[in-house]
Amino acid sequence: MRYFEDFVAGTVVESGSLAVSQDDILAYARRFDAQDFHIDPEAAKASFVGGLIASGWHSCALLMRLAAEAVFLDAASMGSPGIEEVKWLRPVKPGDVLRLRQTIAETKESRSRPEMGLVRFRFELLNQRDEPVLEQLNWVMIGRRGSGFEAPAGDWLAHSPSYVAPNRTSEVEAATGASAPARFFDDLIVGESHELGSLVFTPEEIVAFARSFDPQPFHMDEAAARNSSFGGLCASGWHTAAGWMAAMVVHRRRQEAAFGSGPAPRLGPSPGFKNLRWLKPVYAGDRITYHSRIADKRASASRPQWGLFFHQNSGVNQNGETVFSFEGCAFVERKSRVRLSL
Repeated sequence: MRYFEDFVAGTVVESGSLAVSQDDILAYARRFDAQDFHIDPEAAKASFVGGLIASGWHSCALLMRLAAEAVFLDAASMGSPGIEEVKWLRPVKPGDVLRLRQTIAETKESRSRPEMGLVRFRFELLNQRDEPVLEQLNWVMIGRRGSGFEAPAGDWLAHSPSYVAPNRTSEVEAATGASAPARFFDDLIVGESHELGSLVFTPEEIVAFARSFDPQPFHMDEAAARNSSFGGLCASGWHTAAGWMAAMVVHRRRQEAAFGSGPAPRLGPSPGFKNLRWLKPVYAGDRITYHSRIADKRASASRPQWGLFFHQNSGVNQNGETVFSFEGCAFVERKSRVRLSL
């Protein structure tokens, strides 16, 4: 067991090896990110990216699995308050083999909780060509030696890092009322807000996600969770984020259906996000309603047919408490792209 005192700033370690198949990409995307370039190999050829790629949220989940194997299951891990920044640097494609590079950027003692300290990690996913595909920066709470932390017994890594969905115990429920039509970059309205939809986090889905991607005891076992600082079975933060993406896809499909005649403007991938916060645990049975607000937009210098829009996002539970938030961005098609193709 490694405690806060065992993490030394400046340490760099590479570990893990994880192959990503087309079936893996499809299984995750069909549940959480069912955009054409993640679920349809043929349609993906005509997309922004030119071929089938993994969801960026899938690559984050795979990083979490490798980090659990390399760090968290052998440490007095007490969870993370959030992610400072994620950069999706290159797409993850079928056949890629990923490994983890972890750098300890800094450490500091907790002023409010003397039983733990904070470790700031820089995580990178590297593919088989030694190319970084994802970079992540975040703090993790680690118990101190003598704090009384005891890891619960269990074979937490018994399951493959391939997502196997249980029988669907919940689906995204679309927001009520009519949907506004999809908009080209030129017509996006800064400040406009949308309710995306809601999702109930059932015990079966919480455990299934955690087995594949975040096999920490408080996400997988009710008894272990009751004895943890969370006090009950709760979803992986990456599961909460995946729920946002699933709700966004449902919302987007409603927008496209409302567009009317002609092809709806296409969305491209996202280069990353920042300031992701897991503000409260999402417990089994919680219903999370997701929201998104357009914060800004900017024409793309490198891809003139596309623009970038920036959005602020949140998830609110049935008690009106914000449990999750982040700032993201994504590419969206410009009207000029349509005119040039005519």
